[in-house]
Amino acid sequence: MCKNHHHKHEEEKNDKVLLARVILAIVLFSLAMIFTSAPTFKISLLGISYLIAGYDILIKALKNIIKGKVFDENFLMGIATLGAIGIKEYPEAVMVMVLYQIGEYLQDKAVEKSQNSITELMDIRPDYANIEKNGDLTKISPYEVKIGDTIIVKTGEKIPLDGIIIDGSATLDTSALTGESRPREVKIGDEAISGCINTNGLLKIRVTKEYGQSTVSKILDLVENASSKKTKTENFITKFAKIYTPVVVLAALFLAILPPLIFGSNFSVWINRALTFLVISCPCALVISVPLGFFAGIGGASKCGILVKGSSYLELLSKPETIVFDKTGTLTQGCFKVVKIVQQEDTTKEELLELTAYAESYSNHPIALYIKKAYDKNIDKNRISEISEIAGNGVRAEINGCSILVGNENLLKNHNISYQKANETGTIVYTAKNSKFLGHIVISDKLKEDAQKAIIEKSNNRT
Repeated sequence: MCKNHHHKHEEEKNDKVLLARVILAIVLFSLAMIFTSAPTFKISLLGISYLIAGYDILIKALKNIIKGKVFDENFLMGIATLGAIGIKEYPEAVMVMVLYQIGEYLQDKAVEKSQNSITELMDIRPDYANIEKNGDLTKISPYEVKIGDTIIVKTGEKIPLDGIIIDGSATLDTSALTGESRPREVKIGDEAISGCINTNGLLKIRVTKEYGQSTVSKILDLVENASSKKTKTENFITKFAKIYTPVVVLAALFLAILPPLIFGSNFSVWINRALTFLVISCPCALVISVPLGFFAGIGGASKCGILVKGSSYLELLSKPETIVFDKTGTLTQGCFKVVKIVQQEDTTKEELLELTAYAESYSNHPIALYIKKAYDKNIDKNRISEISEIAGNGVRAEINGCSILVGNENLLKNHNISYQKANETGTIVYTAKNSKFLGHIVISDKLKEDAQKAIIEKSNNRT
């Protein structure tokens, strides 16, 4: 991960250097166009501007020639601009290099912005790990923790490394990793995955993987590192250059040599025409428009809340065969709430919700929070004389002298209470009063209003 951050900083530094070069080249170009009365000074400024903007392209072309890879886009840009210089069209040579570099810079910035947005949205990078030393908790870097060490995760903290729970139980928020807002219950012996948030309880975890091999590290590595693969369009430009460049060069050579030999014309005239042919044959629009097109596409998608990691992924969207939707937060609203209250004949929905909320009033469990939010009234703690938690099943409370049980099916079964099993999708909370079943509450995520419409439209638009 340290290498990844170093690589990222190097890319940012290179982008700043490229931007500074482009700006300086444009400034010098502008000055050169102003001083038209001093030809020597003008040509000098244009020459410096050309080298500042395109020296790396010329170097790449030269290195590729040495390696035997002669005909690529760098060679194409280089020979076209050198041809412009050969016919003394210095401004054209400078602007071709400047526009090409601007296109490359804008595409890099679009991809970088999209990747940063994804990383910020995930927010799963742990800042520290708690290690117990001499009875005190010490915060250290996750990189310093070794396999076999025991770490402690308190309420509200992220689990920094993968491991096995050796003490404690808690409810974990795994939404940053799985997209599911439904909490996950963990206990001794369960696996703890890095990147999850401990919403309540205290956990002792024996580390089974170093940070570099942990779940959170691998996910961040995938997110932060752009794919090195070129898109098919970008590969087309490379392949196009390998065929187009030698054809253009040979045509220019024939144009410079054959007419003088056949017609006895002046060589200098036809060499000048051959260089002009090289300049006008440079596919500047193709070379520049592709990165600019991806920049506009990635930027436009970002404005709509769609984050695209890179140009190769954007191009894949042009011909999708299958669309896979993440459920939570995409098709659904991404937050659980009480969606249904089913009471028995001798009670009311209001009474069922009230008793359930009172029984859960001292709990910080996410399910309890959803119920209290649905009740949305002040809870008079004086009405509650006793509350005890029944691990893995629910709670028991004394409210106004009545025994209230709130929890799952096992809670009612263990107390020999007959009940009506719920068949709804979601988390089911059963409530009983004085050993009599009152009803159940369904807690679930809700579909977005336009989710069904969107899926139907996409299905109808299949080609």
